[in-house]
Amino acid sequence: MNSHVKITETPRDGFQALPDFIPTEKKVAYINQLLSCGFDTVEVGSFVSPRAIPQMADTGEVLKGLDLSNTQSKIAVLVATAKAATRACEFDLIDKIFFPFSLSETFLTRNINQTEEQAERTIDDILNLTEKKGKELIIYYSWGFGDPYGDSWSIELMVKSIEKMAAKGLTYFPLSDIAGEISTKTIMKVYRTLFAEFPNLDFGFHLHALPKDRIPKTEAAFNAGVRRFDSVIGGLGGCPMTGKALVANMDTGVLLDFFEKKNVSTGVDIERVNKISLVLP
Repeated sequence: MNSHVKITETPRDGFQALPDFIPTEKKVAYINQLLSCGFDTVEVGSFVSPRAIPQMADTGEVLKGLDLSNTQSKIAVLVATAKAATRACEFDLIDKIFFPFSLSETFLTRNINQTEEQAERTIDDILNLTEKKGKELIIYYSWGFGDPYGDSWSIELMVKSIEKMAAKGLTYFPLSDIAGEISTKTIMKVYRTLFAEFPNLDFGFHLHALPKDRIPKTEAAFNAGVRRFDSVIGGLGGCPMTGKALVANMDTGVLLDFFEKKNVSTGVDIERVNKISLVLP
């Protein structure tokens, strides 16, 4: 088994669920500490409507305050429109642009106010921008293991969708379990199917889960071949657009401890992470 995994720390996902606006300078100071910890990627914010996610209204200012002088981490932001991607592409320090896709039209409408067809056109527009600017577009599959709204979902539909995305030249697809409702058996089945169908592609795991489920679900994904994981220090956050109760993110400390016990390298300095774990509420 591969003895190394890559971890994306996602303060964006943690921040967006907090009710009180975090001052820009505090976000900058916090993220600058994350950048010294050795994470493969740090998702620092999103260019979305401030009416929808007020906490992200200052992402541009946060980016301007980042100190990249002592980090190898890649910088990522999330966008939902070509207009937002155009703005993101103005920042040279951004390496990756995330787009939240889903086979659930109900969730796409709730989350980004687009149908599946509209979202696919948006992806094409964003890809045209990112290719010109030398940035990597990454498609996140929200509800990557099922659909809670009654929309059509199956592993076969996932395979067909990823085939279309791969034909565009995309190679990495994180899957989300937003509400923490999916079983370890389903996680294993989905990933094993996708790795078998697409041996030249890579798949990640963006987990929201109750504390008791974090390790079993992480282990299921790892045993199925996943080597890229998302997390948030303290498990902060949860998606506010689901219409469901917020379920916390995977706690970075729990994730690092899991891999340390398995003797799997993460490249992350656990001591540094522990020192900054209480910077935010």
